[in-house]
Amino acid sequence: MNEQIVDITIIGGGPTGLFSAFYAGMRKMSVKIIDSLGQLGGQVAELYPDKYIYDIGGFPKVLGKDFVENLINQANYASPEICLNETVIDLEKHGEVFTLKTNKGEHYTKAILITGGIGAFEPRKLTIDSASFYEGKNLHYSVKDLQEFKDTKVLVCGGGDSALDWSMMLNEIAETVTLCHRRGEFKAHESSVEQLYQSDINIKIPYVIKELIGDQEKISKVVIVDKENNEETIEVDSVIVNYGNISSLGPIKSWGLDMEKNSIVVNPKMETNIEGIYAAGDIATYDGKVKLIAVGLGEAPIAINNIKKYIDPTSRVQPLHSTSVFK
Repeated sequence: MNEQIVDITIIGGGPTGLFSAFYAGMRKMSVKIIDSLGQLGGQVAELYPDKYIYDIGGFPKVLGKDFVENLINQANYASPEICLNETVIDLEKHGEVFTLKTNKGEHYTKAILITGGIGAFEPRKLTIDSASFYEGKNLHYSVKDLQEFKDTKVLVCGGGDSALDWSMMLNEIAETVTLCHRRGEFKAHESSVEQLYQSDINIKIPYVIKELIGDQEKISKVVIVDKENNEETIEVDSVIVNYGNISSLGPIKSWGLDMEKNSIVVNPKMETNIEGIYAAGDIATYDGKVKLIAVGLGEAPIAINNIKKYIDPTSRVQPLHSTSVFK
């Protein structure tokens, strides 16, 4: 591995990590990004690149993949070293330098910023007979290309924001969309629920999948059932299951960081209880924390400016405005 000591290593290449890298470049720090995934962008790139995001300032709506592309272009200002498909396993500190041990080797850094979102994640899968057989065929846990479902019959399962968003977007291009949820009400944002009921999407609540019917190639029908054991059979071309994700922080939990559930506790400077280690984005928690991309983008410069002060005590926490930096 490269034995160069960088100013800051960012663990996690999602939106918060990418914006943090850009801001570190603004503060003239050398940057490295390590991510266990094979691409930058975190959950946005991995799970919903073709889904619109509506709650980021300045963007009435933006496709996930376009948002990630913009963040990557912005982060390139810092010329960060990018290490993908690499998982941090352990860390040690010798003097002023951390050694990060990964599945591929070692990295050396003066400070660490953890922006790993919910940690390593995988979708919560459908647990009925034959489900695993149809994975990779026409049973999906994410949508990479909306056009794959053009003019087809789609069944979406789930009751959160992602399930409703996918249903609404697919309804514009699919032949039919049916949304199945096990509860009698949805847990998505109120505005999304209102739009759903104003659409012509076929809503089935409270129903769960009982059986997948198909051949060796694909699912052709799905049997759903309600609490009174009333069954209904739906013809489908594709099934999309969005039951959320199972996440794990993995080795991070053994580093001695103060944790609250699966989140790292930080103070107003985004500092953890270990000097030199900071956290931002969904993985960080404090009183009043709201887990949104927009919040993570706001936490990034707080963390970076305080890391700058940690590395160089003579520097200012308050940076110059970007209009001055790029003048």
